[in-house]
Amino acid sequence: MIKVDNISMRFNLGIEKNFSIKQFFINLFQPKRKRPKKEEFWALKDVSFEVERGEVIGFVGSNGAGKSTMLKVIAGVMKPTKGKVEVRGNICPMIELGAGFDMDLTARENIYLNGAVLGYSKKFIEEKFEEIVEFSELREFLDVPVRNFSSGMTARLAFSVATVVDPEILIVDEILSVGDIAFQQKSEAKMKSMINGGTTVLFVSHSLAQIENICDRAVWLEHGQVKKIGKAEEICKEYYQNQMK
Repeated sequence: MIKVDNISMRFNLGIEKNFSIKQFFINLFQPKRKRPKKEEFWALKDVSFEVERGEVIGFVGSNGAGKSTMLKVIAGVMKPTKGKVEVRGNICPMIELGAGFDMDLTARENIYLNGAVLGYSKKFIEEKFEEIVEFSELREFLDVPVRNFSSGMTARLAFSVATVVDPEILIVDEILSVGDIAFQQKSEAKMKSMINGGTTVLFVSHSLAQIENICDRAVWLEHGQVKKIGKAEEICKEYYQNQMK
């Protein structure tokens, strides 16, 4: 269903910015100095793996290991520098919470806006509106601008809209760790019901317990490279022991 073939992702890190008026005057009164070369940062290096239909794959690794970048490449948000990704099935990416929201609009308005971004028709959103509101537990805040929401409230709204249908492929980046404990458990239960319905899931979390509980297999990334792939329980145990050294 998903084939990741030798994916590499390079970023150029600009050290100096000489395009602003402020920087122009700073440079004018400072002695000339040699400009540093652009630094290259490889977020992913020759990453390959395959995901079968209905499989739940977790990604573990330290901060900066390339987990979120990998999900963005699979979701089509980023184009890889090298390699290719083959995906068969429609994708529902939940990578950056509130990315499809207009912070000046109300929660009610953003349900329709975010639904449109995800490809839902207005009629479909109208039919599912009560279900979305009920799951989010934000009924009393429907006419409040989203800019006044906490990160947890934003997570509730984003998750509720995104999961109102069962997509073929669900991409989740740390969403289950946002919000209160009750909503985390509710979101996890929703994900499990989607998994039982045959949805393929790619899941990033710093919670090893969630990875073990939800995932079939795990991909361990370090410094943009695959360190190991295997059963979720075994990979989580080995990763934890490595972190405790």
